[in-house]
Amino acid sequence: MKLILLGPPGAGKGTQAQRLVEKHGIPQLSTGDMLRAAVKAETEVGKRAKAVMDAGELVSDEIVNAIVAERIDQVDCAKGFILDGYPRTLAQADAVADMLAERGLHLDVVIELVVDDKALVGRILKRAEEAQAAGQPVRKDDNAEVFEERLREYYKKTAPLIGYYYANDLLKQVDGMADMDDVTAQIEAVIAAVTH
Repeated sequence: MKLILLGPPGAGKGTQAQRLVEKHGIPQLSTGDMLRAAVKAETEVGKRAKAVMDAGELVSDEIVNAIVAERIDQVDCAKGFILDGYPRTLAQADAVADMLAERGLHLDVVIELVVDDKALVGRILKRAEEAQAAGQPVRKDDNAEVFEERLREYYKKTAPLIGYYYANDLLKQVDGMADMDDVTAQIEAVIAAVTH
C-alpha cells in the first residue's frame, strides 16, 4: 500500500500517519527525517544535501527526489509506505509518479484531510497552551502568525496537488475536523475500498 497524506499544517497528518504505521507495518516517509538520515549515513546524496544545508540554503527538488527514491528502495518499503509532507509541489508529484513507474509501482491512494482553516488556527493555539501548561516546550510554529504564513505557503504551492490527484483519480477526502478516532476510521475505510 503506497499512499500520500495531504492537508494543510495542523490537519493531523502526522498523528494519522503514526496510526497507519502501527496498524499496517509500513513506514512513514517524512522528507525531513529522510534528509537527516541520508546526511548521517553519509550516502552520496546525503553528502550533497549536507553541503547545501551547511550553506544555509534550501535543498533542491532534485536532491529531495533522489533521497526519496533511495529510501523507497529500502527493504522496509517493500510492502508500501506513507508519504507525509512530500510531494509539496506539482514538479515533485511528477517526480513521484516517475520514480514509482521506473520500479513498476504506483500510488494506491492520496488521502486529503479536509479541514477548516479558522478552526485549525484555534487547534494550533490550543496545542501550544496545552504544551505550556504541561511544562513542555512549545513548537516554534505554534503561534498564529507563523502558522498563518505556513497556511499561505501550503495553499500557494501544495494545494494544486488536490486537483492533480483528483484528475488522476487517486484523491479521496476525509473530514479532518472530526474526532481523531473518527478520522482514523474514515482513512481505514478509504484504504479498504482501494486495496480490495
